[in-house]
Amino acid sequence: MDQAELPDLDLDLNSDRLREECGVFGIFGHPDAAAITALGLHALQHRGQEAAGIVSFDGKRFHSERRLGLVGDNFSRREVIDRLPGTSAIGHVRYSTTGETILRNVQPLFAELEGGGFAIGHNGNLTNGLTVRRNLVREGAMMQSTTDTEVMLHLVARARRNRFVDKFIEALRQIEGAYSFVALTNKKLIGARDPLGIRPLVLGKLDGYPILASETCALDIIGAKYVRDIENGEVLVLDEEGAHIHKPFPPMAARPCIFEYIYFARPDSIVGGRPVYDVRKKSGAELAREAPAAADVIVPVPDSGVPAAIGFAQASGIPYELGIIRNHYVGRTFIEPTQHIRQLGVRLKHSANRAVVAGKRIVLVDDSIVRGTTSTKIVQMMREAGAKEVHFRIASPPITHPDYYGIDTPERDKLLAATHDLEGMRKFIGADSLAFLSVSGIYRAMGVEARDPVRPQFTDHCFTGEYPTNLTDQTGQQSQPRQLSLLAEAG
Repeated sequence: MDQAELPDLDLDLNSDRLREECGVFGIFGHPDAAAITALGLHALQHRGQEAAGIVSFDGKRFHSERRLGLVGDNFSRREVIDRLPGTSAIGHVRYSTTGETILRNVQPLFAELEGGGFAIGHNGNLTNGLTVRRNLVREGAMMQSTTDTEVMLHLVARARRNRFVDKFIEALRQIEGAYSFVALTNKKLIGARDPLGIRPLVLGKLDGYPILASETCALDIIGAKYVRDIENGEVLVLDEEGAHIHKPFPPMAARPCIFEYIYFARPDSIVGGRPVYDVRKKSGAELAREAPAAADVIVPVPDSGVPAAIGFAQASGIPYELGIIRNHYVGRTFIEPTQHIRQLGVRLKHSANRAVVAGKRIVLVDDSIVRGTTSTKIVQMMREAGAKEVHFRIASPPITHPDYYGIDTPERDKLLAATHDLEGMRKFIGADSLAFLSVSGIYRAMGVEARDPVRPQFTDHCFTGEYPTNLTDQTGQQSQPRQLSLLAEAG
């Protein structure tokens, strides 16, 4: 497809990036629980910028503050933290993959159950959430939100078990998909990770008090010590007596989401024992070996392409320069009132560093291409800045399939790599050459010699189309019984 045939590129350029999922945080027993939770959420802000919430417990009552917008805009004031007394708290930052961006969908969600209050926050997406929700509503449940997380409140409330942890596990056995949960009762902090460990969750300690968080960067910001990752399929209950481990699912090999390493996790986090920054640099180095280019300078697409571009430059011996400068003061809510402003959309966030680019053969390095619209604008910007040649290198394989586990990807027919071959994509974005890192290359960057074709080591469906769980809401075919049986069959 020639550039003259391009579809409308004046859409919101934010839609041409993979959207962050959500982030969760919890702490038990600390006198400054709410303030520490707010700091932890600051570190997890990259995982969701639409809304944030904190629920605390003071020994008698639960307190909730849920707001639309950024953590810093809502939880930096002393008077807000003062409305969250108590020694235990959980928090959540949200980017909606299910449910509208409205206050009643902001997490943590809270309900008064038979045994007391129950608050829960969720990172991930339930692939049978809509099916379970319809069944619950049909049986008389009254839903207060449109998010899939609420089904857990109802499933726990309806569970016919005596102990709360047994109710929680019974609810987990009825859901499918990807999840890391943090939950708070009047006596316990609970963390749970799906049987494949698709979404991350770590355990830390601060002054002896336990912490749960989506990433290690949330521990670093408060000076907490990393203890370990919550294992796939594990339910960890923290109370005054200590930690209690439950393994309600048959054991199986973990399959963490590979996009945590490529894009979502903060570069300074350690996920599954792997420093994210190192993985991204290695992916750039692998890309340089797989798809070299005769060029004068390596230019990252900020900020997502920076570590990979450094790795590409080091492996290729081509100088690394900041040929694009990012404006960090343009947020998601910038209002674009006219078509002329929309046409300038990418320049609101990125500006060419003409002194670096003019007259040069450049290699642009980014982490991914989704729709291709932003890439097209950036290539155009480089040419207008005087670049002699523009070569594009992507430090991940082509995204050919949508995600159903908490990443907001477009439908398949909106994914550039699903509708174009490599040459078609090159023409679409207007580059002189285009190359992606291979699936084997991304596995090598992860330190894995080869991808297991029978039981892959990571959840990589966006590249391969191999989904690791049932997709009940998509197919309409629900496993019987649900996830527990599925996992038992999988071994």
